[in-house]
Amino acid sequence: MNIQEFIDNFAAQLDDTDPEAITAETKFKELEDWSSLTALSIIAMIDDEYNIIVKGNDIINSVTIQDLFNVVEKRILDPKR
Repeated sequence: MNIQEFIDNFAAQLDDTDPEAITAETKFKELEDWSSLTALSIIAMIDDEYNIIVKGNDIINSVTIQDLFNVVEKRILDPKR
């Protein structure tokens, strides 16, 4: 897994945001498309693509896409987290 792949998968969950505008530093909760439904889509995408379970608190505690990527990456490396 790399950050660009994660960004691409994240951007695919957004309907109205240009994927080219999404970077690791994007504050995803500030996106016009962001909603609780989008959060659920992101959680499902992470489960489908990476076989990792993230919870609402993981989303709440993440500010940027990089933050969320770091959570997923840590869980891949240490599944007990």
